Amino acid sequence: MSTDYTYAACNDVKRSGSAGVSSDNKILKSAGKTEKNLKRLLLIAAALLAAELIWLFGISPFIPFSNVEIHSFDGFGRADVLMAAGIQESSSFISINAKEAEAKLAGNLLVESAKVIKRFPDKLSIYLSPRKAAAVALTTTGMGQQLIFIDRNGIFFKICEEDGTPALPVISGLELAQLNMRLPAGLVPLTESLYTIAQTSPELLAAVSEIRIERKAWDGFELVVFPVHSSSRVRLENSLTEDILRYMLLMLNVFENGSHPQEIDFRSGMGSYKIKEQS
Repeated sequence: MSTDYTYAACNDVKRSGSAGVSSDNKILKSAGKTEKNLKRLLLIAAALLAAELIWLFGISPFIPFSNVEIHSFDGFGRADVLMAAGIQESSSFISINAKEAEAKLAGNLLVESAKVIKRFPDKLSIYLSPRKAAAVALTTTGMGQQLIFIDRNGIFFKICEEDGTPALPVISGLELAQLNMRLPAGLVPLTESLYTIAQTSPELLAAVSEIRIERKAWDGFELVVFPVHSSSRVRLENSLTEDILRYMLLMLNVFENGSHPQEIDFRSGMGSYKIKEQS
């Protein structure tokens, strides 16, 4: 009986051992399949990432811009802007140099400043600021005498083609005015001041019809201002501020119903004048 019992126990051990081996094999096979699946997923993910990087950095920068945004002004349309900047329909992120495009646009007389921004991979934005007139001057063209606009930096940038005279003072006493000509550096503070007055108190500037530049005998220059509604002229030093202009117009109002002096001298900061007595 003891022999039979021992034999049965031995068989049970063999069965349990073979079952354990089979179970281990199944686990190993399952682990192997999982590893293979993970490798496949990693390979697929790597391939997709590589394709995305190739598209993003190797292909899309060479594709023409899908969105070109232009912020310009009247008189300088979209087609003119793109032509001036050297941008074509086939231009792409990689083919356009933003700084060079800005320099080309800033070279246009109508443009005061230009900003070109590329947005990866296929967007382009252009921002333009126009020149704004601070005064006008007379020039001679094939159509005779015309007015030419001067901006705050003293640059003659555009012929006045509109009917009528703009509500800006005429600067006279200059050499022949031409497009792209610049005022002498000493006169630029005058145009800057006129531009500031035009922005803050345009009604004051509208009261001045002409500002004549007169050079001094030795050095520098003076300003002779001709008001719109007065026969008196006003002589100033080489600057014209809003305060001086207000004081000048206030003083001219004093003579509205009386004798008008031929000239009022403001060079000392206080108005002085002479009135001829009637003979």
